[in-house]
Parts: sequence; C-alpha cells; structure tokens
Amino acid sequence: MDENSQKQRDDYYATVIDSVGDGVIVVASSGLITLCNPAAEEITGFSRKQANGSVFEKLFAQEKTLLEMVSKTIRTGITISDHENVVVRSTGRITPVAATCYPLVEGSGENIGAILTLKDITYIRELEAAVRQSDRLSTLGTLAAGLAHEVKNPLGGIKGAAQLLEREFDPESEMLDYTRVMIRETERIDHIIRELLELASPRGLKMAPVNLHKVLGDILFLQKHAVAGREIAIIQQFDPSIPEIMADEEMLTRLFLNLICNAIDAMGEDGRLTVSSRVLSDYRMAQNERRSRMVAIEVSDDGPGIPQEDLENIWTPFFSTKSTGTGLGLTICHKIVLEHRGMIKAESDPGHGTKFTVLLPLVQ
Repeated sequence: MDENSQKQRDDYYATVIDSVGDGVIVVASSGLITLCNPAAEEITGFSRKQANGSVFEKLFAQEKTLLEMVSKTIRTGITISDHENVVVRSTGRITPVAATCYPLVEGSGENIGAILTLKDITYIRELEAAVRQSDRLSTLGTLAAGLAHEVKNPLGGIKGAAQLLEREFDPESEMLDYTRVMIRETERIDHIIRELLELASPRGLKMAPVNLHKVLGDILFLQKHAVAGREIAIIQQFDPSIPEIMADEEMLTRLFLNLICNAIDAMGEDGRLTVSSRVLSDYRMAQNERRSRMVAIEVSDDGPGIPQEDLENIWTPFFSTKSTGTGLGLTICHKIVLEHRGMIKAESDPGHGTKFTVLLPLVQ
C-alpha cells in the first residue's frame, strides 16, 4: 500500500472515530492517551490537545473507577463494563456515564492497550426519576379520590355548624374568635382537598398555540407590581426565535406563576430573579426516542437555596418548608409538565440560589 493510500485509510478511520456519538479514549499499555474523540472531549471536559500524550492516571486522577477499569484491561486483556457506578467530575459537574473498557489487540494477538468508551446517561437518570415520580402521583391520585369523597361531606357539616353557631353570639363576644378559627381551618382543608382532586382527576388539557413569552411576560409584569418596595430585580432573557408551542395556556400560566412566586418568596426583601428561554435543538427525552427540538425555560433566583436533603423531596406531595404551604404546589407543577410531554428539574447551590428548568416540546 503506497503512502497516499495509507493516509487516506488513516483519515477515513479517524473520521469514523470522530463521528461516533459515544466518547472514545485509547490508552496505550504504557498508560499514555493516544486518541480522544470529540464526544470524549465533551463528556470529560478535556480537549484533545490536553489528552493526547498525557498519562491517563494523572489526567483522570479523580475517577478511581475508570482508573481501575483501564488498568485491569491493560493487565489482563478482558473487557470490563460498568453502567451504574461511574461518574465524570472533570467538567466541574458530576456526569453519570456508562463505561466499557475493551482490550486493544494487534493482529499478532498482543494486548497493546485499552479502548475506553463513555456514554453520557444523564438523560436516562432524569427519565428514571420522572417515571418514579409519575408512579407516586398515580398512587396519590387513587388515594385522593377516596379521601375527597370521605372527607368533603363531614367537612361541609362542620363548616355549616360553625356558621350557625356564629349567629348565636353577640357581635362583641369572644366566642366568635373560636368559630372564625373553625371556619378558616375547614376552608384550608377544603383547599387542600381541591388540590388533591386536581392530581387525581385531571380536567384534560385544552391544547392550542401558545405564545410562551406572552405568558411569562404577563406573569412578570404583575409580579413587578407585587414586589414594589422590595429590592428585587426581575430580569427577562427570552430567545425571540422561539415560535408558539402547542400547550394548555391556563395550565402553563399556573405552572410558571407557581415557580416564579416560589422564587420571589425565597429571596425575601432583596434579590435577583432571572427568567430565560432557549432552544435545545438536539434533546432526547427517552433512550429509544429520536432527538427533538425542545424549549427550555429557566427560573432562577439568588436566594438561600435548597439543602440537598430537601432537594430530593421537593416533588413529594405534602413536603413543604413553608409554614403556610400545602406541599402540593410543586407536585402539581410536575404533573402539568408531564402532561405536556416535558420534563422539569431543580438545581440548587445552598447559599447562592435555586434554578428550575422546564423542558417543553416545540412540536407535539
């Protein structure tokens, strides 16, 4: 084979490796990295220039599991896979990956290194969490329907009796304080039951073209008046290229009003609220779904943030850190997003703020 043909073949193979969607890193038996494709650059955060010629053990010193996999494959020549326990931290964030390490074998049969493949499985983890939450909501719905039926009638009787009792006392009587408490508390229970019924018996989405930025703009306009007198800055960063989406405008208004009000409440008397939108042109909601265009709406604040132990429970019904909250607001938000075939996630840095991201399909 002449030199030109060899170069063409090498270029062809290099193009093939670069086009693979999973990260590919080749480590020689000496421990030096000899190849790193673009997908591996994106997953690890290391550029090809940084990686090629570097000692794998030093570059990936934080990733103990990967070090063990590569070392064992080079030493024994066996293929090792781990799709559950591997994360990459080099990018500054924790990225879960499915890793497989193959022996690199010459035609003579000699093992001359290892080929490490990395697949970003963040979206799979997010999908699994969404499925678990959906299962919990389904169970709650069955419970709520029975609870509402059993509680609403006696609750109405208690409220009616309190109202009748109220008429028996003089306007100046101290006893009126007790009847008012009874009426107020029965109304609060009734409000909780109505929220539960929304989870149990959805009214069905009324789909129509919706201008997302108009919905967000109207909410923010009203909230600017609501926070007058407080040192709260409200920032809009909307992508003007986003078209109308097919959605239920009333439900989306409730969703974003809840998220924005929560953010404002979290900040107290001063802070910065940012609401932004952008297009994700290559997002995959599930492992076997084709990639599709999504719109991402982010609601972020610079309030006190949410502790990690609480962040894991915020979608759970009746979980609330507010003394006056029902703990159903974010559960309903989660349900609205799922009904729109979307996804919602929360990130928080305690002491620095919280960001909620809602993903909605641009085409349904």
